[in-house]
Amino acid sequence: MTRTFYQYLMTERDADMKDPITIFANSAYRDTSFPKQSKDYHEISHYLEMYGSYLETMTIFDEAWERYLATKK
Repeated sequence: MTRTFYQYLMTERDADMKDPITIFANSAYRDTSFPKQSKDYHEISHYLEMYGSYLETMTIFDEAWERYLATKK
């Protein structure tokens, strides 16, 4: 069974690191409305465009998505 994007993103959490993807992961963890069960790029992207005020740029999501896809290979 393939893990969801959220499950992958939670592996990037770290209280001490301050890189953009770690900050994204920490913020998504606190976002109770994040689409945790989704594996769909467009669904998550749309959600973040509408409600992801904690992302400085969608490029951070795109980079995290590429890392997520790399873990599925």
